[in-house]
Amino acid sequence: MAITTMELQLNLTKYLALAETEQIFITENGRTIAVLSSPNQDRIETATSLFGILPDDMTLEESKSERLSRI
Repeated sequence: MAITTMELQLNLTKYLALAETEQIFITENGRTIAVLSSPNQDRIETATSLFGILPDDMTLEESKSERLSRI
């Protein structure tokens, strides 16, 4: 989402809450000057992308031993 600096000033609380789930690009005179984002967003996206990666018939212990055997 892109917003102007004036919009950010008028609705800071709203955009701080939105920044928990998405990046907010702050613009001035038509160009992006800053990005407002959550420091935890990368971790959330990474964790979400890993859901369902293991086969249903594999246990956590089996996955650990398989991973370690590749090292």
